[in-house]
Amino acid sequence: MQDFFEFSLGARVLYQMGLASELGQVISNALPQRRAFIVADKGVVQAGLLEPIRAGLAPIELVGIFDDVPANSSVAKVAEGAELARVAGADLLIAVGGGSPIDTAKGIRIVLTLGGSIPDYEGYNVIETPLTPLIAIPTTAGTGSEVTPIAVILDEEGQRKISIVSRYVTPTLAILDPLMTRTLPPRLTAATGMDALSHAIETYVSTENNPLSDSLALAAIDMIATYLRDAVHDGENMEARSQLLIAATMAGIACGNSLFGVVHALSHALGGKFPVHHGTANAIFLPPGMRFNSEVVPERYVRIARAMGVNVGGRSNAEVIADGIAAVRTLTADCGLPTTLREVGVPREALPELAELAAVEPAIFNNPRPATPEELLAMLEEVW
Repeated sequence: MQDFFEFSLGARVLYQMGLASELGQVISNALPQRRAFIVADKGVVQAGLLEPIRAGLAPIELVGIFDDVPANSSVAKVAEGAELARVAGADLLIAVGGGSPIDTAKGIRIVLTLGGSIPDYEGYNVIETPLTPLIAIPTTAGTGSEVTPIAVILDEEGQRKISIVSRYVTPTLAILDPLMTRTLPPRLTAATGMDALSHAIETYVSTENNPLSDSLALAAIDMIATYLRDAVHDGENMEARSQLLIAATMAGIACGNSLFGVVHALSHALGGKFPVHHGTANAIFLPPGMRFNSEVVPERYVRIARAMGVNVGGRSNAEVIADGIAAVRTLTADCGLPTTLREVGVPREALPELAELAAVEPAIFNNPRPATPEELLAMLEEVW
C-alpha cells in the first residue's frame, strides 16, 4: 500500500466533434483574454487545419501566427516565437498541432511571461508562477501534451533535449476535436499512436504510479490496442480517430502525474542526436524496455498484457509477459513502423554515446529498475 501520492487533473478538457470551429465562443466563456497568437507548424497550415479555427475565432482578435515550428521544438524557435508574440501584444496563446507545436507554445508562454531563455527553467518545479493562458488543440493522437505539465525542448547547440516540468506549464484548456486529426497521414497516425501507448505503459510501471494514473493508463492501453490499426489503415474511421484522441489525452494525464522511464530516456537521448520521430523511437524501444523492467514488476506487465488483449488465464507470468511484449511489437509492425534503429539511420558506432546520455536523462529516474550504461547499451544493441 502506498504511503502518499499526488494527482492533478491539470487542464480543463473539452471534447466535441467540430469544436475547434467554435473556439471564439469557447474562449469568451472561459477566459477574459482577447488577443490570441497561434503557434502551429507548416504541416498544420498546409492541411488547412487553421481555417476552421480562424473562421470561428470571433470575437477574439488574432494578432499573429507563428508557424515555423520544426519537428522537434527548439530553444531558438521558442525565443523567436516569444518575441513575435510580445511585439504583437498577445495575451493568449493557441497551440495547434502535435507535440512539437504544443511544446513550442509551452516554451513561448514561459519566455513571454518570465523572460530569459528555456535553459533557465530546466528541471522540476523551477517555474512557480502562473503563465500566459494557453489553449492546446491537438492534431495528433499521441503526445498528450495538451494536458501535461511537461515541455521537452531541443537544445540544438548542446544536442540534447531539455525537460521542463511544472504544474504551471500545463495548458489552460485542451480542445479535443477528432476532425482535427482526420487528415493525419498513416505513418504519423501510427507513430503518434505508439507514442501514446508508450506513455501509458511507462507511467503504469513508473515508481510514481498511483491508482488514479493506473486506471487511466490501463484504459488507454486497451483503447490504443483496439483502435490504432483501424485509424492507420482507414483515416476516415472517425470512431477510431475519436477513441485514439481520447486515449492519448488519458495517457497524457496519467504520465503527467506519474512520469516516464527507460523507454523515454533512450528516446530523448536518440532525439537529441538524430532526427528520428519521437513516437517511432518509443515504438522501437518499448520491447527491450518492457523486457528489462518486467523482471522487477512482473505483475504490472501481466496487467499490461491483458490490456493489450493477451489471454492470461491458466498461464505463467513469464508466458503472458512475453506475449504482451510480442503484441506491442506486432502492433508496431502492423502499423508500418520500423522496429530497429538501423531502419531509421542510426549507425551502430553511435550506440555507446546514446547509452551514456540515456543514463543521465531525467526520465530514467522514475524507472522501476535502475539501468547502468552497460544495460542501456545492451537494449540499444537488441534493437539495432
